[in-house]
Order: sequence, then C-alpha cells, then structure tokens
Amino acid sequence: MDRQQMSLTKCSRQRYSEWIFRDVPSDITIAVNGGTFALHKFPLVSRCGKIRKLVAEHRDSDISIIELLNLPGGAESFELAAKFCYGINFEITSSNVAHLLCVSEYLEMNEEYSKDNLGSRAEEYLDSIVCKSLEISVEVLQQCETLLPLADELKIVSRCIEAIASKACAEQIASSFSRLEYSSSGRLQMSRQVNKCDTTDWWIEDLSNLRVDLYQRVLTAMRCRGVRPESIGASLMNYAQKELTKRSTLGNPSSNNNPQKLDSGSNLTSHEKLVVETIVSLLPVEKQAVPINFLFGLLRSAVMLDCSIACRLDLERRIGSQLDIATLDDLLIPSFRHACDTLFDVDTVHRILVSFSQQEDSEDEMDDASVFESDSPPQSPSQTALFKVAKLVDNYLAEIAPDANLKLGKFMAIAESLPAHARTIHDGLYRAVDVYLKAHPGLSESDRKKLCKLIDFQKLSQEAGAHAAQNERLPLQSIVQVLYFEQVRLRNTLCCSFPDEDPKPMIHQSWRISSGALSAAMSPRDNYASLRRENRELKLELARLRMRLNDLEKEHVCMKRDMAKSNSRKFMSSFSKKIGKLSFFGHSSSRGSSSPSKNSNRTNSKVIERTCASTD
Repeated sequence: MDRQQMSLTKCSRQRYSEWIFRDVPSDITIAVNGGTFALHKFPLVSRCGKIRKLVAEHRDSDISIIELLNLPGGAESFELAAKFCYGINFEITSSNVAHLLCVSEYLEMNEEYSKDNLGSRAEEYLDSIVCKSLEISVEVLQQCETLLPLADELKIVSRCIEAIASKACAEQIASSFSRLEYSSSGRLQMSRQVNKCDTTDWWIEDLSNLRVDLYQRVLTAMRCRGVRPESIGASLMNYAQKELTKRSTLGNPSSNNNPQKLDSGSNLTSHEKLVVETIVSLLPVEKQAVPINFLFGLLRSAVMLDCSIACRLDLERRIGSQLDIATLDDLLIPSFRHACDTLFDVDTVHRILVSFSQQEDSEDEMDDASVFESDSPPQSPSQTALFKVAKLVDNYLAEIAPDANLKLGKFMAIAESLPAHARTIHDGLYRAVDVYLKAHPGLSESDRKKLCKLIDFQKLSQEAGAHAAQNERLPLQSIVQVLYFEQVRLRNTLCCSFPDEDPKPMIHQSWRISSGALSAAMSPRDNYASLRRENRELKLELARLRMRLNDLEKEHVCMKRDMAKSNSRKFMSSFSKKIGKLSFFGHSSSRGSSSPSKNSNRTNSKVIERTCASTD
C-alpha cells in the first residue's frame, strides 16, 4: 500500500508540475486521497468556495496544508478542478463530465463565487451534448457508478436514464414509421419485409456494461416509456448471459482450500443472486417476450443460488402460463439441495404443473359463457395445450421413474396434477408406471394397486394393451381389467365386421365407443358446447321433417280429391254410352234410370275407398 501511495504521489506531482507556476513558490498544499498538490491560494480561493471558507477559518494560523476527505473522483478530478482555477484549458468529455459536476459541487465551484464557473460549464455540456445522445448518456451513466450517491443527488443519474429511455423509444417509433408503405388500395400498412438491421436494438450491448442497480432503473424507465417487450426481453437475456457466465467457478473444488477464493466465490454468489432476482423483477408481463428456455435457465439459477421465494414463484407462474411449448430437457431441473436425494427437482416441476392447471381452470371459468354460445369447433387452443402438456408430463415421468430415491407420493402427485380429460391415450402414462415398477421392485401390493389406478386401461392402444396383459409387474386386478377391455374391443370389432347378423347391439356399442372417445378427447366445457350444437342441429332437422310431413299430407289430400273426381267422371261417361246404345228405353224410362245411377254412385264410392286405402 505504501508503494502504491508513493507511485500515485509521484504521478500526481509529474502531472501538475507540467502546468503549475514554477517561478512562484507555492503557499498551500492540498492532500487528496494520498496525493498532494503544492498550489497557490489566490487561484483556488477565487473560484472554490470550500477552500475559501477553510482558508478564512484559519487566517490567524496561516494554514498551509488542507486535506480534502472523500473528494469524488479522487486526485484526477481535483487536478481538473485545479486546472480550471488556474485558467488552463482542457476538454470536457463524456468520460469526465460526471466527475466535474460532482467535484464542482464538493468544492462549491458555482456562480456565487465566480461567473461561468466549473459547475455551470459542466451543466451546459450535460444538457446540450450528453442528454441529446443515447450512447453518450450510457457512457456518462456508467461513470456515475463510482460517484454515488452524490451523482444521484445532483440528478445526473436520473437525467441520463430519462434520456436513454426517451431516445430508445423514439428510435423504435422512427423505425416503425420507416416500415410504413402504401398498399394497392392507397392505405398505409406495415411492410412485411423487415430488415434485420432495423429490428436490432444496438443499445442492448451498451446497457450490459451497467451496474445491476442502474440497469434496473434504466429498464424500468424504458418499460414506462413504451419500449417494445421484445426489446426489453432481448436486453435482459444479453445482460444475464454476461453477468452469469462466471457461475461455473463456484463448483471448483480447489477454491475451497484458498480462503481468498472462497471469499470471492461467496461475493460472486451474492452478486449473481442479486442479478437473477433483478432480471426476474424486470421480465415483461407479455407471454413469449422471452424464450421459455431462458425462463427455465433463470429458474435453475434461482434454485441453485437460493433466491427468494417470490422470485422462484414468479418464474414458475410464468413458465406455467406457456408450458405447452416447453421440452423435456427444460423440465429436467437438477436437484441442487443435498437434503434431497432425488436426481431432479420434482417439487419445482409439480408447482409448475399446479400453476398450469390453475390457469386452465381460471380460463375455463372466464370463458364458459362465451364458449357455450359459440359455434367454434370443439378443439380449443387451451385443449390443444393441455394435450401437449399431458404428453410432456408422461415423458417426464418416464425419465424420472428409474430414480430409486423417488417416492411414490411424488410420482403420483406429478401424474395427478393434470385433469382426467387431458389424456386421450394412456400409453405414455402406462410406460412411465411400468418403468417405476421395474425400478422399485420392493413396492407392496397395495402401493402397486394404488399406482396402477392412475391408468385407464380402456384408453390403452392395442399394442400397449397386449403388453399390459402379459406384464407380470402389474397387479392381478389390473391384468383382469386389461383382459376384459381387450375382450370388449374384440367383440366390438367382430360386430363391426358382420353388421347384418345383429345390427342393434352393433349400433349401440359403436355409439358407446364413439361417445366415450368424444368425452375423453374433450374437456367438459368443449363437450357441453358440442352437445348444445348437436341439439340445435337436431332441432333444425326435426323442424324440416315436420314441414316435409305437412307438405306430404297436403299432397296426399289433393291426390285423393283428384282421384275421386277423375274416377267419377270416367264411370258416368261409360255408363251414359251404354245407355245410349239401348234404344228401347227411350224417354219413357227416365224414372228407372235413376236407380242405376244411384247404384253406380254407391259402386263408385266403394272403388274410391279401396283406391284411397291402397294409396294409404
């Protein structure tokens, strides 16, 4: 440490000896953080209010040494302030403007003691140069990390953050406007051809160099300003990748022998814990703003670093909301706790599945009224997601089943975390149960029965049913169920192959099978909507049949009336022709001719009745 102080003192002397007045002996020495400056009172007192007060307080004792404790920026910042007092020109840049603002505040170099003092010059540069550029604002904000809390009190940090957020939002708006084009109809629309250069936010890499507390404030301001969630997510991923890359050094066994390495490892752990919790708090609320594998990576880090419960629950809830796009590798979270003997963290996965199921239930309750009245197909997006998650869970169960330390209760809790209608086929669940029975041969008969109750043997495929019928690891009761359902399936197949022999049982059985498959393939919400839709269709068809029946009845009455008229005319014309041929009746037999006409009418009515009867 003494050598470092001596080298700093030597360097400072070399620096200020280049611009100090050599022909005038110094009358005051300024000590700053181990460095000393032999200067003159008059230039300093003319611009520095703090030094003027210290000299005035010790006027009688003729003070010659002044020690400035905790001066922001150290000796380098004081050297720039001293140069300004001596009238030496230097350039204000993004790398020193924050230091100049802080040291001018500390030394009270404001307009009260001198016009156009250092503080006003630095303020002008901050407003006119720094806050107009996103890139320069990030550089100045990074310089403020060593100047806190004074830089925050002077509102340097807040002004830089506001400038960064506003410029990033303005650039995205300008990029969106540049993609507008006129369609063939003359309307403005967004261009589908997007250049990668337009969508890339170049400031993401610059923000990754900030300290975690300042980075959190910048991202919060960006989100309030309306920066796109995808850009926020991309920035979070880039920051996490940079800050969490040293995690592998924590597991180095050689570091346990070195106390310095152990201390640095603990500091690194606390820093990474803070980074993970901060990133989780900044995640956008929109789904798929970040990839789900990134969420699983954060969850693994949160479990390994023992982050707060709220942090882990937030990640589990976010993962549960989009679990249908997860993969098996994502769910295989290693168990980092030594108290847990299992290879994988089953409890975390179970909480994720519970979160997914609760979300499905809440969506069902919210959408019941709208779904029941809709005419959409029964296959809803939530049901599709449920099928995908059920398949994922079955594969996960088969993967963790060989673990000899996996308790039966945890295995069953994972399997029962989804509703019964989530699985249309139980082949995957049967495979997982079979693997668990094979890896745990010491299970009691009651535990095996309890485990096999998870499987609906009626939902096994033909291949899985044939395998289960010969599986000696299953309880006898389960094997009997498999054989019974196989016999029912064979009987139904035979009935479908020979429909002429017994059509009614075949129709009944085929309807029972189809309705069972329908109810298994759909949730109760979708099943109810489908039944209501079928009822409406049946009512419409019944109304059509009634109208058709009425039309047929009208046509039938008209046909009877027409047939009666036509038969009567034919009979009377033929009878009159025969009477005309008999010349001996003449006009004298007009009274007797009435009886044959009555008989003919009675005969005609009988013919009509027979015709109508045959028509009926």
